[in-house]
Amino acid sequence: MRHRCRVHQLSKPADQRKALLRALTTELIRHGRITTTKARARAVRSEAEHMITLAKEGTLAARRRALGYIYDKQLVHALFETVNERYGNRNGGYTRIIRTVPRRGDAAEMSIIELT
Repeated sequence: MRHRCRVHQLSKPADQRKALLRALTTELIRHGRITTTKARARAVRSEAEHMITLAKEGTLAARRRALGYIYDKQLVHALFETVNERYGNRNGGYTRIIRTVPRRGDAAEMSIIELT
């Protein structure tokens, strides 16, 4: 039974799943918008919002936690510099998921996740 298990499994072992989410979160913060499947977009949403919340904290401990998760060091520094002017008065809801056409090969539900 999987009752009350809130982790999106994404049909991958734990190490591959964590690496995938780290990579997708890094690219979302870098580019501001990525196209992926609906399940992956829903999984990466919580991680990206957590990173933005850490950046809003702005403490040294929060910066170290973000550096341990996001692959690019300069990206973390840029995120911590710009997040207060962009999301300073918000309490959440930093991302938006927009459904698009199904993928051609296997008809998987595709989505665009973007930072608002």
